[in-house]
Amino acid sequence: MNGFIGRRTELGLLDDLLTPVRTGGRTGRPGRAVLIRGRRRVGKSRLVEEFLEREDLPHVFFTAVGGSKNEDLAGFAAEVAASGLPHASRFADFSTPQTWDAALSMLAGALPTDTPSVVVLDEMPYLVREDPGFEGALQKVFDRTLSKLPVLIVLIGSDIAMMEQLNTYGRPFYQRGTEMVIPPLNPSDVATMLDLPAADAFDAHLVSGGLPLILEEWPQGATLWDYLATALRRPTSALLVSGERTLAAEFPTEAQARTVLGAIGQGERTFTLIGRAAGGLHPGSVTRSLDILTSRRMVAAELPLSTKPSRETRYRIDDPYLRFWLSFIGPGIPAVERGRGDRVLDAIRTSWTSWRGRAVEPVIREALWRLADDVLPAGTNTVGGYWTRTNDPEIDLIGADRSPIAKKVTFAGSVKWLESKPFDARDLARLIAHRAQLPGADDTTPLLAVTRNGCTAEGIRSLTPEDLLNAWH
Repeated sequence: MNGFIGRRTELGLLDDLLTPVRTGGRTGRPGRAVLIRGRRRVGKSRLVEEFLEREDLPHVFFTAVGGSKNEDLAGFAAEVAASGLPHASRFADFSTPQTWDAALSMLAGALPTDTPSVVVLDEMPYLVREDPGFEGALQKVFDRTLSKLPVLIVLIGSDIAMMEQLNTYGRPFYQRGTEMVIPPLNPSDVATMLDLPAADAFDAHLVSGGLPLILEEWPQGATLWDYLATALRRPTSALLVSGERTLAAEFPTEAQARTVLGAIGQGERTFTLIGRAAGGLHPGSVTRSLDILTSRRMVAAELPLSTKPSRETRYRIDDPYLRFWLSFIGPGIPAVERGRGDRVLDAIRTSWTSWRGRAVEPVIREALWRLADDVLPAGTNTVGGYWTRTNDPEIDLIGADRSPIAKKVTFAGSVKWLESKPFDARDLARLIAHRAQLPGADDTTPLLAVTRNGCTAEGIRSLTPEDLLNAWH
């Protein structure tokens, strides 16, 4: 055992891409490419390393450093020369290539022609930013040479927006690579990795965001509060430093976008309140910042789900870890550095129940969407929420045939995520009253309760944390 958890789907996809590389493909061009994207520290490189270890093929793994084009060309040449490729010595016999066209052409000469191999270019967005001609060089060498060889080209990047653009119409590498998105570890993976019961695994997922770097420092079987007490004593813990590093990498110059992100992280959800909390920014500046944040998948913009159109857009931090970090850890770092992590822990304890109750809703919606065919009414193709400007009513869970404007509402549900209180008759009465105000629902619309501590109300289907965890099995 090497401690590698989860990623069965992603490893299977990579293995599937190797099949035509091994067999020669139907067109006589066995070469394949895959563009892998995902948040920083989500485990993209570790996934590929595990894949390479399992396949045991000749390969080269190069990671760009983002310094300069010449530095990365020299690093690439050195990596290939030191690799196990059969003709890698050719790189040692020549001076460092001065262009990516020359470097990739030399790489083609170092690859085997009679056995599969893998070439990995990690942090590819750095290469694109350093050299506007990199994409064109890659496309030319791939079309002329690499696609004719039994090689899998793996292109990895954390700049999600840029990696998405690389495979869009008009870009040199358009339709030449399969896209793969690497999500954080899911709650089921967290439960397995930390040996936690289902409810505690959801707590750990909300705090860690499923980031392997944080989970690796979480002692197996430790409760949320035991872990936080330890992590908040160390200013260098992954829980503290990962958030700042992510924001510095994502927003090196966009100060206003980061300010707006902070306002959302502190709990503001509407356009007006976000702008006010961000220091009274001009509406145009708030709009530009929200466009940046949503395009980079840092923030999700959501509309109420019902059969009636609505303009009541609400915003939330899309990444669970960043949501927790912006709410508690970022503001608390000065206290931790003064040795008063206990104050930060007290602040988390004070707000934890209310913060968790809202933070867990997107995770529960994803779980329900994954379980739709098994536990939800027929025709449920999307799961969202419903609200009005005054939050009267506000319904946690709505199932429908499509979004954001449904033709049919398939269910309405409530989340009660408390340790001490079950979903009871009063909660059911409130949900029934809110259903009556939901466009597209009537007295026959099924009801659902998702509860952390059981259900005592009669006449409603309920799901527990254990039920939800099955969504990722």
